[in-house]
Amino acid sequence: VVEEMPMFPGCESEMLNYLGKNTNYPQNAKEKTIQGKVIIRFCVNASGGVERATVLKGVDPELDMEALRVVNTLPKFRPGRQGGKEVPVWYMVPINFTLK
Repeated sequence: VVEEMPMFPGCESEMLNYLGKNTNYPQNAKEKTIQGKVIIRFCVNASGGVERATVLKGVDPELDMEALRVVNTLPKFRPGRQGGKEVPVWYMVPINFTLK
């Protein structure tokens, strides 16, 4: 737990909007009607960058890879702070793949 959590430019809902707009549903997964929620864990480093993204809960290899790809494109965050210093902080985000 840190005094100040990392902050995505704008707010957390902006991050979810970014992920939604920039996630591409893999065609093969669409054809097989594969759906689900991929949980990605990543570190927001002391300079605000995203690193060490991993799949905590996967659905399908193609969906998992797409979720990792889009998380790795996130713009810099305002870093987390502890004791007045920027520190790395672990973060989790769900990415929903739903067919309509």
